[in-house]
Formats: sequence, structure tokens, C-alpha cells
Amino acid sequence: MRLITIPLAAIALLTITSFTDPKNSLVVTSTAFANNTSIPTKYTCSGEEFSPPLTITNIPEKARSLAIVVYDPDGITRRVTPKASAAKAVKSKHGKKHTAKGTAVVKKCDPPDNCFVYWMVWNVDASDGNIPENFKNEVEGFNSANMVGYKGICAASGTHYYHFKVYALDTKLNIDKKSSKAALEKYMQGH
Repeated sequence: MRLITIPLAAIALLTITSFTDPKNSLVVTSTAFANNTSIPTKYTCSGEEFSPPLTITNIPEKARSLAIVVYDPDGITRRVTPKASAAKAVKSKHGKKHTAKGTAVVKKCDPPDNCFVYWMVWNVDASDGNIPENFKNEVEGFNSANMVGYKGICAASGTHYYHFKVYALDTKLNIDKKSSKAALEKYMQGH
């Protein structure tokens, strides 16, 4: 498994690291913002909540799939505990309707990389490293808002650093969409 981490912030900070072989690191860029610049509103909870376009290069030849995890280590963990009886329709700030079920449990992140997860997507075709804006995939997991797909980046206050972790895997994963970030990372071990 090859991993690349890109911490992004309200002021995007692109720092690329690899936990396998630094000289053969994946390279991840976006046409929507550059290193150390603000992430455009379009990709936040105040905008359309589109996932930003990403370009991933230097993908190993043996990679069969990619996985992307976007999270905020500076935020708080906000997990929704499902309760069918508590389901109700709600509107987000930008008018999108979704169903909120259950009660929110808020706690300080521990460890920091398990904080608010904005997006988990896996089994992305590794032969093409171009991830278009507002990307939809056959397999997208639940984010910390208890919704499938990308949740627009949304800091309560101050500057937050958003991490885009991209994994190049030698297999496709067969795991439940309701898997947590920790479970996804566990399934990716050794691949």
C-alpha cells in the first residue's frame, strides 16, 4: 500500500508524505486551489459541497485501486447515533435536504486522525488518477455527518487543516459502506 497525506486548510497546506517509499511517493494536486491558499467556498458547507478535483500521479503500475479519506484533525468528533424513531427531515445551510437520524455525540478527537471525516471513497480506478469535481463512486462510505459521500469542509472557527489521504492499493476492497475510517484503514493494511 502506498499512502500520501495532504493536509489542507482554510489556508490549504499541501505537505506530501509517504509511509512506504518517499522517493516513489504519489503526487496529489488540485486545480481548484494551490499550496497554502484558501479552499474555495464551492467545496465547503457554505457552498455547493462539491468534492474538489484531484490529480494523482506517480501511481504504481501494480495498483488496482485508490482510496481517498478526507478528515479534519483539528475538529471535534461528531458521530450520529442512529435511532429510527428520531428521524426527521432537515435542511443544510445551502438548502440541501437530508434525513437526520439519532442523536449527536460530540467529543475531543483521540487520536487526532480519527476526527471529523468528510469523505471516504475506495475502489477508485487506479488506471486514471484524475478525480473530477463532485466525484461520485460506486463505493463511498459514510462520513461523520452520517451521510454517504463527500461532506463540504466546514470549520466551526479558526483555521483548520484538512487532510486528504490517498492510498494506492494492489486490490479492490469488499467492505461494508458503513465502515469507519479505522475499519477502512485496517482492511487496507498489507495492500
